[in-house]
Amino acid sequence: MSYVEVPGAKVPIRMWADPASVEDGAMQQLRNVSTLPWIKGLAVMPDVHYGKGATVGSVIAMHGAVCPAAVGVDIGCGMSAVKTSLTANDLPGDLSRLRSKIEQAIPVGRGMHDEAVDPGGLHGFQTAGWDDFWTRFGGVAEAVRFRRERALKQMGTLGSGNHFIEFCLDETGSVWLMLHSGSRNIGKELADHHISQAQQLPHNQGLVDRDLAVFIADTPQMAAYRNDLFWAQEYAKYNRAIMMGLFQDVVRKEFRKAKVTFEPVISCHHNYVAEERYEGMDLLVTRKGAIRAGGGEYGIIPGSMGTGSYIVRGLGNEKSFNSASHGAGRRMSRNAAKRRFSTRDLEEQTRGVECRKDSGVVDEIPGAYKPIEKVIDQQRDLVEVVAKLKQVVCVKG
Repeated sequence: MSYVEVPGAKVPIRMWADPASVEDGAMQQLRNVSTLPWIKGLAVMPDVHYGKGATVGSVIAMHGAVCPAAVGVDIGCGMSAVKTSLTANDLPGDLSRLRSKIEQAIPVGRGMHDEAVDPGGLHGFQTAGWDDFWTRFGGVAEAVRFRRERALKQMGTLGSGNHFIEFCLDETGSVWLMLHSGSRNIGKELADHHISQAQQLPHNQGLVDRDLAVFIADTPQMAAYRNDLFWAQEYAKYNRAIMMGLFQDVVRKEFRKAKVTFEPVISCHHNYVAEERYEGMDLLVTRKGAIRAGGGEYGIIPGSMGTGSYIVRGLGNEKSFNSASHGAGRRMSRNAAKRRFSTRDLEEQTRGVECRKDSGVVDEIPGAYKPIEKVIDQQRDLVEVVAKLKQVVCVKG
């Protein structure tokens, strides 16, 4: 489909989704965003749903302003994937040992490494800029600087919720490694700090929704937020790179005889801000639950823990601000999923996948998500499919 335009206060709302299928709360959030004085464009992806602060699946382009709650608390959350030389024929019948080895190498949930990971020994990790990155931690908000040790030990860890590590097969039988994570606790604390700072500023007092409080250009508050935002986005990228290095080490050891090789890693943020230029204007583009899909750029659009995912290539559609969806998108809240589904449902819907099947992850059941195939079909003018993946191992926190 192409997009549908819905009237908005300052700009039209371009939707790559059927407006009638979007819940009222999310539509109201989008209408609220369209009232912001600084907004220059608003695009809505097919995985759109109600979110804390701002709508998940929204792309907000503003001039001279940025809304920290529209970025979200998991600054820099995103995906990484890599194709390997392994094929389905290399896999053992029982994948539980592989899952166990991944969980031993990469802490999940609120866990962290006993000692900070030295990235120098990891396959493919680019160490240039690593020391400078940690030196710059001294310049982030004073309120979170005491978290340095924790941030170091959480680097290279998964987290919980919808974050995952997967071992997948594409339609040709090739094995891919894939993972989804962000900036861990340090990103959340930086986001919480700046959201609360923005809500106190005088220019935000008349907004229709206090969650849409913004920082505006050429102010000390904006300078401080941009500094911390871009540092946290870098943390998230490094976090995924270290996890992928640890994951590759596990695979190399478990399949030693196969002498596994890896293609270049594909990586993309889907909760972040970028400085981009459209129609002659320098804009701050916030993607909350959306990936960049510029012409020829690779991206990753995952489904749920029992369905599958897509590797895509962007078509460079400027009407969406060169964006596409970040996943399938939830069709019910976590609490609603827990009420609706049981562990037996989870077992049924994740049959054939080596993964957790206990009550702690029922809220992540495939039935709580929109059908990924339909979401992909709704954005054929935004991306083209390169590969379809199906997980055989899924690790969750």
